[in-house]
Amino acid sequence: MTEPAGDHSVPAERGLVIVPTYNERENVARIIESVLSQDPRLSVLIVDDGSPDGTGAIVDELAARSDRVHALHRAKKMGLGTAYLAGFKWALARDFAYVFEMDADFSHDPNHLPEFLRAIATADLVLGSRYRNGKVTVVNWPMTRLMLSYAANVYARTVTGLQLFDATGGFKCFRRTVLEAIDLDDVRSNGYAFQIEVSFRAWKKGFRIAEIPIVFTDRTEGESKMSKRIVREAIWMVWQLRWWAITGRV
Repeated sequence: MTEPAGDHSVPAERGLVIVPTYNERENVARIIESVLSQDPRLSVLIVDDGSPDGTGAIVDELAARSDRVHALHRAKKMGLGTAYLAGFKWALARDFAYVFEMDADFSHDPNHLPEFLRAIATADLVLGSRYRNGKVTVVNWPMTRLMLSYAANVYARTVTGLQLFDATGGFKCFRRTVLEAIDLDDVRSNGYAFQIEVSFRAWKKGFRIAEIPIVFTDRTEGESKMSKRIVREAIWMVWQLRWWAITGRV
């Protein structure tokens, strides 16, 4: 596939945008359309956890009309981390050079995708940051949640040594080689700690990690998947990662 005219910094290889869903019928068709409009090299894989609202059926209809839309159906709600791991394995079984993580609810703006493609030309993993260089680019969050998220990143950075402004963010682009180097079956996190763990494993293997600024806008349709269990997992997992690093497990 040829590169866009006038932009020779963007790699020519194909990218797959993995979008986990559970009850996202209000958003899923629009998010797919928006992703595909960003670059002809991008395809979408929807990993749907048996959404009772019919999200999976909508994706199947779109997949029947476009070879850039794919669906991976799971029988029940199994968590964010396992959805991404399933998507990573699906991508690695095919010829995608770049693999993205992105939310279905438009909190991750698809318009940032070309910026990720440019940044991945000189990095192995690119993270979309809400807190880069001391600037907060979050819209529609209550102050309590913003403070919790910001503090969680400071906490994760302090405990693990992973020098990222936004280690808990889930808008990412991986080179294929990063996912091939990580033992995906050994990843233990399933909530937002999953984002910290995967980045930590990539960092410990010496891959180049870059952060680019994004604007994060809280969902306007559907319901948040945040829970106390997810928060508790993130609190203890950073210490687990530190211990694994000390004992040579990562």
